[in-house]
Amino acid sequence: MGGKIFLNHEKFKIINNDIFLTDEISKESVDLIVTSPPYNLDIKYNSHNDQISYEDYLKFSHKWLSRCFEWLKEDGRLCLNIPLDKNKGGQQSVGADITTIAKKIGFNYHSTIIWNEGNISRRTAWGSWLSASAPYVIAPVELIIVLYKTRWKKDEKKQSDITREEFMEWTNGLWNFPGQNKKGAGGHPAAFPVELPRRCIKLFSFVGDVVLDPFLGSGSTIMAAVNNNRKGIGVEVDKEYCEIAKKRILEETKILNNESASILIEVNKECQKIQKKQINQTSS
Repeated sequence: MGGKIFLNHEKFKIINNDIFLTDEISKESVDLIVTSPPYNLDIKYNSHNDQISYEDYLKFSHKWLSRCFEWLKEDGRLCLNIPLDKNKGGQQSVGADITTIAKKIGFNYHSTIIWNEGNISRRTAWGSWLSASAPYVIAPVELIIVLYKTRWKKDEKKQSDITREEFMEWTNGLWNFPGQNKKGAGGHPAAFPVELPRRCIKLFSFVGDVVLDPFLGSGSTIMAAVNNNRKGIGVEVDKEYCEIAKKRILEETKILNNESASILIEVNKECQKIQKKQINQTSS
């Protein structure tokens, strides 16, 4: 029940299992977690109900954050991409509420990065139009909450690969880069761009560190980890998303060689089957 290794490469591992059931990750073995959990906005995932009560969503958040706390080393860090707030189904202070839960579990708060992905054009909810009656105020940004387990300063001083320019730009807590479209993520409905984990990985971890994403989705975090010489681990409950992640990782990272090219041929066949299935579901 706790196994289900989907792909095990010397530089990364994909685990096809529920985050609450897997036993493939040792306690206190992870240096950095970069993840974006389901937002509970009724996104149509294959294997997750993204429309539960807010109370249940916070219980779900407490449960998975507790697992992450166990997996992190004492000087381990968590970069958590979540909404600032939400208005679908009632206004909720998502960022503040999940940060409070994390602190109750034992995480220490370090800082918040504001990610401006420039999606204001997609806005459709205004509340009372041109009236003070009940207008909606919506910030077109997301958060990257930076937390740590016990100590912020790393126990060992190892190799960093961040440039002076990157360090100067990224330590400014306002990041501006676009989001990820569905097509570019192989059909996954809610992927974040590789740029997000790339920045977190280079800023908050050393070369050779272990980077985990417990909601792997389309594989963006592992792609960033492998391309920046870290060991990537991803947990994903849905097998179809594991196939998408494997295809993206093998195509878009520097580990592609003759051996992985032959693997990719088989992966492409599986992904074509998935796309046909999605088209049939949409048309039916």
